[in-house]
Amino acid sequence: MMGAKSFLGLSIASPKGISDSNSLSANSRSVGVLRACVSMEGSQTMSHSKNGSIIPELKSVNGHTGQKQGPLSTVGNSTNIKWHECPVEKVDRQRLLDQKGCVIWVTGLSGSGKSTLACALNQKLYQKGKLCYILDGDNVRHGLNRDLSFKAEDRAENIRRVGEVAKLFADAGIICIASLISPYRRDRDACRTLLPQGDFVEVFMNVSLEVCEARDPKGLYKLARAGKIKGFTGIDDPYEPPLNCEISLGQEGTGTSPIEMAETVVAYLEHKGYLKA
Repeated sequence: MMGAKSFLGLSIASPKGISDSNSLSANSRSVGVLRACVSMEGSQTMSHSKNGSIIPELKSVNGHTGQKQGPLSTVGNSTNIKWHECPVEKVDRQRLLDQKGCVIWVTGLSGSGKSTLACALNQKLYQKGKLCYILDGDNVRHGLNRDLSFKAEDRAENIRRVGEVAKLFADAGIICIASLISPYRRDRDACRTLLPQGDFVEVFMNVSLEVCEARDPKGLYKLARAGKIKGFTGIDDPYEPPLNCEISLGQEGTGTSPIEMAETVVAYLEHKGYLKA
C-alpha cells in the first residue's frame, strides 16, 4: 500500500514501492510548536503556535540569508519574493533515484583533463545506473553564460551562476559534475557554502603548467604566449590550487588514465554513501 503525507490539506501518495517514513500525524499540531520547513536545507521556517497563528522566523532562504518583510523576503537585489514549498522533497527524489544528490566540482588548469575526467566519470556512473549531469565550463558559455567575458569580475559571476545551477541539480537528487577552471579559491569556496556539508566534492586536477602547456589541446597556450589572449590562467592570470580538496588527481601515483581517475571518484562516492538513497 502506498504511503501518504499531508500537504495543505491534501494527501500526497509516495511512489509505489517506496515507504513514506515522513508521514505527518493528523494531531501533530496540537503538541507544542510545529515547524513546517520547505524542502531545501537552510530555507525558510514557519512556526505554528498552539493557537494556530503563524510566527515567521528570520532564517536563510534556500541557502541565502534574506530580510523578512511580513510574508515576503528580500534576497540580494530581489524584493517582495517568497519561497514556495512543495510536497515532494529532496529525500523523496533521492529515494526515487536510489542515490543522493551532490556536486562534484572538478578544477584545474586548461589542459589538465577536467572535461575528460568528467565524461569518464559520467560514463562510469551511468553504467552503475546513476543519474548525473555535466556542467562543462565551455558548454555553459554557449548559452547560460554567453554574456560573460573572461575578466575577473565576469569569471566570478560565471562560477556563481554555475554553482547555483549545480545546487539545483543536487537538490533534484542528481549527481552534478561541474568541470571548470574556476581559478580563484574564494569563488569555489562560495559555491561550497551553497550546499549542505559534504555535498560539495572538490576534485583538483593536479597537473603542472608545463604538462598542460605541452598538451595544449585547444592551442590556447600558444595564443596566450603570443599575446593574442590576455588574462589567460597560468600565463598572465593566477590559478589558486585548492588547499583542502576532497580528491586530488593527475599527479604521479594516483592513476593516469581517465578511467582510473574516474574510478577513484566513484570509490569516494560509494564510501560516502552517495550511490544509494
